[in-house]
Amino acid sequence: MAAQPVTVLITGANRGLGLEMVKQMVEGKCPVKKLFACCRDPNGPKAEALQALAKKHPNVHIIRLDVADLGSIKQCSQQVGAQVGTGGLNLLINNAAYLDKSTVQKTTAEGMQTTLNTNLMGPMYMTQEFLPHLRAAVKASKIPGMSTRKAAVVNITSFLGSMQLVKDTFSIFTYIPYRISKAGLNMLTVCAAEELKKDEILFSLLHPGWVRTDMGGEEGEIDAPESVTGMLSVMESLTEKQNAAFLDYKGKTLPW
Repeated sequence: MAAQPVTVLITGANRGLGLEMVKQMVEGKCPVKKLFACCRDPNGPKAEALQALAKKHPNVHIIRLDVADLGSIKQCSQQVGAQVGTGGLNLLINNAAYLDKSTVQKTTAEGMQTTLNTNLMGPMYMTQEFLPHLRAAVKASKIPGMSTRKAAVVNITSFLGSMQLVKDTFSIFTYIPYRISKAGLNMLTVCAAEELKKDEILFSLLHPGWVRTDMGGEEGEIDAPESVTGMLSVMESLTEKQNAAFLDYKGKTLPW
């Protein structure tokens, strides 16, 4: 995201990685025209830090969004569309997630459905509903190829969605519903990249690392600022060569 100001939307923007993304984007060197920071309860106590950021930075627009609710997604898309117009949306970051730590033997239908609704169906519906805005950004852009400065969807995934890494990680993290949802998100992203490559919309998967957040826990290996600094750097470097890539916050390719 270099010279030309971009429009960005981040889900789950009120805390953890999402909040840190908003902070670093608006306070960093890369110009952001509009940043749509979305969360379920913008006026609640968990969004106070986000509200404070929005007061300092007029290019931050907070929008109520529940990614598990298609009606909420449609309403958000309409609000964003009214603000971006023909300029479109350059970058959609599907960051909101739900963590169910159940084992195979303890996983319930309700737990699995809740996890899939947020972690898989949410990004799918977000992609569908915001596709017109992403296409508008491609049309408005004069940048060749693919990039996050043109039109891109970055899905925040996890190395726990990797089938090849199950044996290495299972003793520490069982998290069956979460793993399955992220494996599904990985497949969705690869398929979307293939289906929409003709539209010049970039799709990529990013693993933020094991981060010390409410979700990652105190045992995490890195803090949110380090993870987000790395992820934003990787996002800036993405081209058509990384379309459908599965990368970590350092830019390393992860196994499927």
